[in-house]
Formats: sequence, C-alpha cells, structure tokens
Amino acid sequence: MEKENIKLYNKDCLKVLSELKDNSIDCIITDPPYFLSNDGITCKSGKMVSVNKGKWDNRKGFDEVYNFNLRWIEESYRILKDGGTLWVSGTYHNIYTIGSIIDSIEDFRILNNITWVKTLPPPNLSCRFFTHSTETILWVRKGKKSKHFFDYNLMKEVNGGKQMKDVWIMGRPKKVEKEFGKHPTQKPEEIIERMVLSSTQEGDVVLDMFNGSGTTGVVSIRNKRKYIGIELEKEYFNLTKKRIESETNKLKLNV
Repeated sequence: MEKENIKLYNKDCLKVLSELKDNSIDCIITDPPYFLSNDGITCKSGKMVSVNKGKWDNRKGFDEVYNFNLRWIEESYRILKDGGTLWVSGTYHNIYTIGSIIDSIEDFRILNNITWVKTLPPPNLSCRFFTHSTETILWVRKGKKSKHFFDYNLMKEVNGGKQMKDVWIMGRPKKVEKEFGKHPTQKPEEIIERMVLSSTQEGDVVLDMFNGSGTTGVVSIRNKRKYIGIELEKEYFNLTKKRIESETNKLKLNV
C-alpha cells in the first residue's frame, strides 16, 4: 500500500530496511518481538489463557534473538538522520539485550529510560512473584554530539505546567482503537502520541518496522507526519490498512 505520505509493506522488515536510503528517517518508533511465546499461561479478561501470540513471537535461542535484534538496530542507525531518534519498547524479556546492543554502537546515545506504568495490569496467576505492571521504553539519539528535536514546552504544558518525568502512567488501548481488530501486543494510541509529539515535527518521516496493528501509523497521520510501516503478518497488515484508511477519511471530513 502506498499513498501520499504513507507507505506500508507486507514483507520481512530486514529486507525492506536494507532498501531504504541512508540518513532518510527522522524518527523510528517500534515495538519488537518480546519472544514470550513459550507455552506458558497468562490472564486475560479474568480468564487463564495461553501466553502464545504467534510464530513471530516464539522463543528462540539467545544467539538467534541477539543477532536478529543486532540487524534491525544497525539498520536503524544507518537510516536515521543525524540527530534522529529511536523509540523502542520492551519488557525484561528483551529490553536488556536491546539496550546492550544500542550501547555497543558508539554513536548512539540513550536519552531516556522511560517506565510505562500500566493502570490495569493482568494479575499474576501463580502468586509466586510480583505482578508485572510496567514496560520500559528507550529513547535513543543518533549522534552523541548531535542535536535532536524535543518539544519540551508542549510536554510541560500537557503535564500541567510541570516538567514531564520519565514515568508515564497510562492504561490499555481504548475499545475504539480495536474496532477493526486487535493485536496481542497493541500499544495505546496515547503513549505513541506522546512519543510522536515530543520528538517529531509536522512533515517528519516516522518509521515502524514492527508495525503490528498500525498504531504508530494512525497517530503519525493524525498529527501530519509521514509514515512508513513494515509488517510481516498479513492479518495485521490488513488490519493496519483498515485503521489508516479510517483515520484518513476522518481527517478529510474535518478539513
């Protein structure tokens, strides 16, 4: 799918990334596989369900996971503009490996380690450890001495006139965000919108190589950013198209 300011690819992200030009992307916002599907259990809507999400999330050996993350992170560095930034979400299952790889790339600088506190996390069924209720978001800049865009004043304004902290308390995606279907690791539009508004300007190019249900695309289009989304699974690629078409139609009606 390709329209003005929107490009969607139903392909392997590593293949598409290799075809993108050096220094061509202003911002990357992405949520890579956590590799959590190990036949365990979790709680959803008060019921015990399988933790398995799909083949794309199957737990792999350390070397395979490490090399996979290394490849997309190296490509991210190559295609980002100088001063461009990368937002990457994760849990303890993957974020430490990803953070280590980012730290190993000399000209990457981690700007913030943000903690997303979930207001209604699923309960811990085993009752053998603390309930998982947070995710980590790394905000990273290309170029240790480069200047990046940060809308400090807007973030202060939406935070009631106070400096915004690196702890964000937010809930799950709203029902309307799943009207065309849902993704098992779907992020709320609210949290993606904070990333988009704080670190990009109108007309900037935003990329998500693990597009999922297209939340980054919907938020980018709504806020007049250009968008490139890459999604391997046909089901979620089609879901993304529906959500983006709906958002585009809403914007036309409001013109």
